[in-house]
Amino acid sequence: MRSASSLLLKAPLFFAFALAIATPARAAVASPAAPVTLSKTADGFTLANGILTVQIDAQSASILSIAYKGIAMLGVGDRENGYWSMPGTQLHFGPRPVVTVLDDPTANNGRRATISCKFSYDGGVDTVPANVDIHYSLARGSSAVYLEAIWQHQPDFPALSFPVGRFAAKLNDAVFDWMTVDARRNMEMITAYDWNHGTQMNMKEARLMNSGILKGQVEHKYDYSAVQFDTPAYGWSSTKNHVGIWMVTANNDYMSGGPTKLELTTHRDATFTGSLTAPAPPTLLYVWKGPHYGGTDLVVAKGEQWSKTIGPFLLYCDSGETPNAMWNEALTEAASQAKQWPFKWATAPGYPAAAQLGGIAGQIVLHDPRYPREKMTHLLVGLTHPDYSLPNGQIVDWQHDAKFYQYWVRADAQGNFVIPNVRPGSYTLRAFADGVLGEYDQANVTINAGKTLRSGTIAWAPVRFGRQLWEIGIPNRTSGEFLNGDHYWRWGIYNQYPTQFPHNVTYTIGKSNFHTDWNMMQVPHATDNTGSSRGSATTWSILFDLPKAQHGLATLRLAFAGTEARSLAVAVNDKQVGLIANLPNTSAIHRDSDRGFWEEKDLAFDASLLQQGINTVRLTVPAGPVMSGVQYDYLRLEVDPSAPPPK
Repeated sequence: MRSASSLLLKAPLFFAFALAIATPARAAVASPAAPVTLSKTADGFTLANGILTVQIDAQSASILSIAYKGIAMLGVGDRENGYWSMPGTQLHFGPRPVVTVLDDPTANNGRRATISCKFSYDGGVDTVPANVDIHYSLARGSSAVYLEAIWQHQPDFPALSFPVGRFAAKLNDAVFDWMTVDARRNMEMITAYDWNHGTQMNMKEARLMNSGILKGQVEHKYDYSAVQFDTPAYGWSSTKNHVGIWMVTANNDYMSGGPTKLELTTHRDATFTGSLTAPAPPTLLYVWKGPHYGGTDLVVAKGEQWSKTIGPFLLYCDSGETPNAMWNEALTEAASQAKQWPFKWATAPGYPAAAQLGGIAGQIVLHDPRYPREKMTHLLVGLTHPDYSLPNGQIVDWQHDAKFYQYWVRADAQGNFVIPNVRPGSYTLRAFADGVLGEYDQANVTINAGKTLRSGTIAWAPVRFGRQLWEIGIPNRTSGEFLNGDHYWRWGIYNQYPTQFPHNVTYTIGKSNFHTDWNMMQVPHATDNTGSSRGSATTWSILFDLPKAQHGLATLRLAFAGTEARSLAVAVNDKQVGLIANLPNTSAIHRDSDRGFWEEKDLAFDASLLQQGINTVRLTVPAGPVMSGVQYDYLRLEVDPSAPPPK
């Protein structure tokens, strides 16, 4: 049973969040486990269980401190060290939060304490037009804190939209010195002194280190962006105190942008004040509504009823001899929590019980008659909201969607998949895989509560426009297989282009190697060696030998992993055949990524332009800033002699 005692408190300037605890943490279990206690303080509440002590500021619904084994994990002082925020907007949650004790440990034998801080829209011009209910919960024997936010928009509210939705935690700078994002970015980090004494480069978030472990290198917070779907645990650890704190995701259905979405994860705070004593603490971010690498959209119209539950996700603390030991423990915890989803203790409006959810199971097999030996790997299968339009006419697909839930899983090697725990409704079934250009989709897939839809075997026939003449790269939605892609996250690869390719790229089909001869980004060629921010137009040439002249319809298929140039000109044997215009700026190049918003552009032309012997396709990025280029995922030329050429 949940008791309900309410207090009216002052409105916050920062955003609240929700916490909770699930299963006991294996690395930090007291024996016997102490009961959970909940006590009122001058600022709000303290939740404790003998492992963690968490102080909550009830006025701002933020975390003031987390103590683990007596060590202060967050920044010290009376500031809100863990808070929800929406950068880029002046909006804040409504006033007078109603604080309710949902799980009273005195009534459940010390098993759990859960608090709700609910902010209601008051009609203010600077108030978020939504009701936001923030939960905090701590369980007996656990070393994790859960965060949960339940959003609700009522029809009489004004339209709702904002650029970023995230939770941020500022850590104790005296404790944490090691940062882990993934296996390739697992490292001792710079200090606040190093950052504050660095030299600013081409953007305020990038500084050349003049001291410390990374002296001579450029530090850039976007170097630590990661694909959220593939990064279930990331954070900081201490080589001195042997403790770690991690963001842990048990489920991704509420995250924006689907399973290819990159976002900021963790870094040393890139505070830019001009001061050499500015605080630059270790920072953890949990970006559930992402603005970067193409961005995502969350627009709720006036008159529309909408709700979405963010989380619960974990702030997980552990201890170990090495950073790797602690990170592996966090990964194990993430896998354990995923098996428990949906959490029984977290039932609330907007967070359904398992019996209220459905699912789908089946198998996707590749059926490509033109290329029967084609193979697919890393197959991702998902249920998403159908594409929809914004009031301005923009089409929102799953890569841009932050408004609705998405459900994605990796299929096995034979294409078998099971997508569980899906809210009832009508969805589009989607699939894509490495090795296959394009995407499978099937509309009007209905999921019912308590039932698993059996789809059987689904034959995926990828789109072909004719016989394939050649290809460059691997269709995998990244530019990581090309030159420099193995260290794509390092700042300033675009500055290396004039040195690595002084005469631009010339790629010969059948002779060149795309791993070494095709750069991960085609950018304007800097006009001098002084670090100029602008460059001249860059033309890449693809040479290929044909045994005979062609006729009919030719299609150049260009899959872009990321774009910042607005256009790309295409010429065949020195005759211009098209201009691919209105490419989106996904910021993938200047934010040091191997991908952004993925899209395919198909350019049809008269195949009679292809002659016997050596042929050339030229791709030209216009002059502009040295970061204003394109990143290819994959290129393919196809010819259909039976189809008429375009007019």
